[in-house]
Amino acid sequence: MKTKLFSAAVLLLFLFNACTEDETSDVKYNEMYLAALMDSGQDNYEDSYRENYNDYEENPFIKVSDQPISTFSVDADGGSYANMRRFFYLGQTPPKASVRIEEYLNYFTFDYAEPTSGENVSLNSEIASCPWNTDHYLMRLGMKGKTIPENELPNSNYVFLIDVSGSMNSPEKLGILKSGFKTMTDNLKDQDKIAIVTYAGEAGVLLPSTYGDEKDKIKEAINKLGAGGSTAGAAGILTAYDIAEENFIQDGNNRVILGSDGDFNVGPSSTDELVELIEEKRESGIYLTVLGVGSGNLNDHMMEQIANKGNGNYEYIDNANQIQKVFTHEFGKFFTVAKDSKIQLTFNENRVDSYRLIGYENRSLENEDFENDSTDAGEIGSSQTITALYELVLTDGTMNEKFAQFDFRYKKPNASESQLIMHEVNGTAQDIAASSENMKFAAAVGGLGLVMKQSEYKGTASKKLVLDLLENSVSFDPFGYRQEFIGLVSDWQE
Repeated sequence: MKTKLFSAAVLLLFLFNACTEDETSDVKYNEMYLAALMDSGQDNYEDSYRENYNDYEENPFIKVSDQPISTFSVDADGGSYANMRRFFYLGQTPPKASVRIEEYLNYFTFDYAEPTSGENVSLNSEIASCPWNTDHYLMRLGMKGKTIPENELPNSNYVFLIDVSGSMNSPEKLGILKSGFKTMTDNLKDQDKIAIVTYAGEAGVLLPSTYGDEKDKIKEAINKLGAGGSTAGAAGILTAYDIAEENFIQDGNNRVILGSDGDFNVGPSSTDELVELIEEKRESGIYLTVLGVGSGNLNDHMMEQIANKGNGNYEYIDNANQIQKVFTHEFGKFFTVAKDSKIQLTFNENRVDSYRLIGYENRSLENEDFENDSTDAGEIGSSQTITALYELVLTDGTMNEKFAQFDFRYKKPNASESQLIMHEVNGTAQDIAASSENMKFAAAVGGLGLVMKQSEYKGTASKKLVLDLLENSVSFDPFGYRQEFIGLVSDWQE
């Protein structure tokens, strides 16, 4: 019981962290919620987590002689990492099915160079020894979306789609979303537009499309939000897209932002049905951001999938600091600079014996999909970085040959045809200790992900190994998220 009281207290303090006085009323816990959390027995408390995840089978090692080409879609989500942090602050280990290592990596911004030569994306790579298996090597692939200066950002047409069903009646759910949307309202330009659609038993329009110079009116509408009833998520999605289409800004930023725990139960509600609905809507030129909140009935799998299929990204909001990350520090992610972004690696059999892509299991593509412009893939926002890791077994081949050809294909936001960027992965494989901060930090995050995934490939990955890698890899840390990561790992009871 003492452990449970401590965990609940930590969670409460963590949610309060970084809240302004005005925000506190929106995110503070009510007495009933805390009482339920602390009074339940440990077994019942754990059983109350009926959360929906999909445990993807890990990518295996593949012989280059059998399959030299590896193709996958980029992933710009960070939801799995923030969800892991929630469990850590409760003194728990996240369910292994919740772990998507690519989202651990892409939660963080890396120190990658800006694109040049008229491209919207830059590419880089590096190879170093693998810290959890000394017979292997790691290959890091880096991508960065071009930074659009604030004064050049296009006008935006947003629709906030907010779940106000009964399951959202909690400060960690609707309360934290209200704080987030008010923070985003503060960042609007006067020419931007926002509409608010809510859904419970049915969908409703709380605020018609309103210009950003009426911030008080928008916040007043947000303050009126309350929760109760069933969850007609599909009806809300249809209504939100209809409003976004009615207010569509040509060459602008058109986006639906869905906030929910994913507990849809009225109308089309299965993951397959909702994915089909979103796939129909993505051709409209309207992007989708999905914000997951809460615990107990979180439908992580459904929300990650509709973001994946809806030209969008998925984030989990567990505290007020995350509100600042999503809605202020990384506001540029709402402005797509590269859509349908795909990666294809062609390994050189003379240098690489076998390879394993770490994470990205649900982003795999057929090789022929790479040049098929009708194939849906991932989106990259302004200034956003994407990182991927491969674990390699090298050969004793010719040292002056490249390890792999790294091809990247994407469409500019208003284009229907893709363009190709090519990059050779070459150079000398270094010891991990002599590698760049980007490499050491990526290895640290990937190593923790392998442990949380209970991966058969985790080798000697451990708390100590992760902290050793982090020791000299956090000088690039614009908003302190790497330093926070060190604190999480240091406090983690392995």
